[in-house]
Amino acid sequence: MTAILGKKLGMTQIFGEGGRMIPVTVIEAQPGCVVEVKTLKKHGYEAVRVGFFEVRKEKKVNKPSAGIFKKAGTKPYKVLKELQTSGLKVGDLVTVEGFSKGDMVSVSGISKGKGFQGVMKRHNFKGGPGSHGSMFNRAPGSIGASSYPSRVWKNQGMPGHMGSENVTVKNLKVVDVRENLLLIRGAVPGAKNTVIEIRKES
Repeated sequence: MTAILGKKLGMTQIFGEGGRMIPVTVIEAQPGCVVEVKTLKKHGYEAVRVGFFEVRKEKKVNKPSAGIFKKAGTKPYKVLKELQTSGLKVGDLVTVEGFSKGDMVSVSGISKGKGFQGVMKRHNFKGGPGSHGSMFNRAPGSIGASSYPSRVWKNQGMPGHMGSENVTVKNLKVVDVRENLLLIRGAVPGAKNTVIEIRKES
């Protein structure tokens, strides 16, 4: 397997060779179960649908999802993810054994939401003078020309909603694999307990 879903537990540090401190993000990647196999003949492409994070109470699963799990003969899961791979069959488990120390991965997740923010925080605008009564500290300033083109330029940086969007960080290194835990060097998107996707880079 080249991809797996996991839950971000937080950050810590470990010590490598020579006592060098390495900042790592700890990701809990519980085994996932293949619930559906898509074939080239039937669907036009090859992939598998994998369920992650087992549901403790079956009554919390909606009827469409319950039908998928019943057909596959597997336990219900909270998250269904389609992975582009082949060679697996319904009931097979997807575990962290597909990853090893030294692998380079890409991590995707929903970043922390920061609400409505101004241009200085959202776009790193410089802002105006902070003294001598300038009255122009954190405002965006001019946003367009006057007579021509008499409109606001496309992609103009403005205040607005910040964060809470899908972010992918590439070229992260797997420092260690321990049972169901992946230790990845550096920071990954999302707050604690965020569901993220870890994908091997080819």
